This record gives sequence, C-alpha cells and structure tokens, in this order.
Amino acid sequence: MKFLHDTWILFGRNMRHFLRSPESLMEVLVQPIMLMLLFVYVFGGAIDVGTDNYVNYLLPGILAMAMLTGTLYTAMRLINDRGKGLMARFHSMPVSRPSILWAQVLTSLVSNAISLSIIIFAAFIIGFRSTAGILEWVVIIAMLGIFTIALSWFAVIPGLITKSAEGGLAFAYPLVMLPFISSAFVPTKTMPYVVRIFAENQPITPIVNAMRSLLSSNPVGNDILIAFTWCFVIMVVAYFISMRIYKNQTD
Repeated sequence: MKFLHDTWILFGRNMRHFLRSPESLMEVLVQPIMLMLLFVYVFGGAIDVGTDNYVNYLLPGILAMAMLTGTLYTAMRLINDRGKGLMARFHSMPVSRPSILWAQVLTSLVSNAISLSIIIFAAFIIGFRSTAGILEWVVIIAMLGIFTIALSWFAVIPGLITKSAEGGLAFAYPLVMLPFISSAFVPTKTMPYVVRIFAENQPITPIVNAMRSLLSSNPVGNDILIAFTWCFVIMVVAYFISMRIYKNQTD
C-alpha cells in the first residue's frame, strides 16, 4: 500500500535526522532528569506524599512532562521542513500526503520511547522500585504510547500554522506547565480550592494517577478509564483538526 510505504520511507528519513542530532535527545532528557534529581534530593524531604520513597511517587509525573516536552519537536520538525521548502517539494512528488504527517507522529512515538526508557533507567539508579507485573507494564506502555500519539497530533497543529520555531514554542509551551498543576509532584488535596478543581479535571492528573497505581500494584479505580478517555479524545480531535488544516493548505 502506497500510504504505508511512503510513511515508512519518510519515517526512516526523520529518524536518521534524529539520530544524527543527539543534541535533540539530550534536550528532551536533560530537563526531566534534572527535575527528577531536584525534586528527589532537594524538595523530596519536605514534601509529604504518604510514602518514604518519593521517586516512586514522582516518576509518573516526570514521564508525563518528558512526553509533553518531547512532542514539541514534532512541531519544530514540521516548521523546519516548511521553512526549508521540503514540504512543498514533497507535495510536488508522488508521495501520499497524509504519510508526511504520519511519519512525523511515528518519529515522535519512537523518539519519546527512547527518552522515556532512559528516564526510567535513571529512576531505577536513584531508587525507583516497582511491584508491577507484566500486565501492568503492558497497560502503562499502551497508555504512554496513546498519549504520545495524541500529543504528537496536537503538536502538528502549530507545526502547520505557525511560521517560526518561536511561534511553535509559544503555542505549545502552556502544555508543558500542565504537570505542575496536577498530581505529578504533590497531591492535589494540598492545593487551594480553585487550583485543585483545575488540577483534578485536566488530563495529566488521571494519567499520572493511573500510572502511579499500576506501578505500585494498587487499585486503579476510575483513573484508568478517565486517562484513556482523555488520550483518545485528544488524539481524535487533534487528528481531525490537523488533517483539516493540512487539507486546506494543500488543496
């Protein structure tokens, strides 16, 4: 099928660029790992989360932040390709047009998988431990994968409509602040009422809570259903908006 073939070729091209620029991976990794070290070794002793091992509480939030930061590069790659005229060149060739966007999303999925694996490895070094079994890890990986795809399609929107890297960052950076107003670093019950209402009704909190429960083999409750619902809603809405914008630009 031409769509799958073109997507695979463009995905390979994107991954070669990614692997040849290790500074991109370093930028994605440095902030989450530094934050993890900061919170564990500087703030961890002053934060009461009901457990002695704060890194166990913290890791799901760090993973969420890493995904949000990593998917910003989907927008950056699209903006760079548009600015260099590569998108127009692809459109002049017999290339399946949806494959151009899907290749970017798949690149984000794989590059984020690499960065998340390194972050989890770093967490184990500084004391993270999990009692999760194979089934729990499969659910966690599925959640992380779907959330990454959803965020990547969301990042495609500024990648298509903004004209500069600065514009893409300005559009997407508010997303990076979401983990700070969630249960990622502290329980929401410690927050002022208005902040707590927002924190408990945005997507990061149920996703983080579900991962935290799965990693510790605790009952997940409704968090997992709410988390997957958020992931699918964001993915579907962002996909259709992205494809509509792309279709209008290429018609």
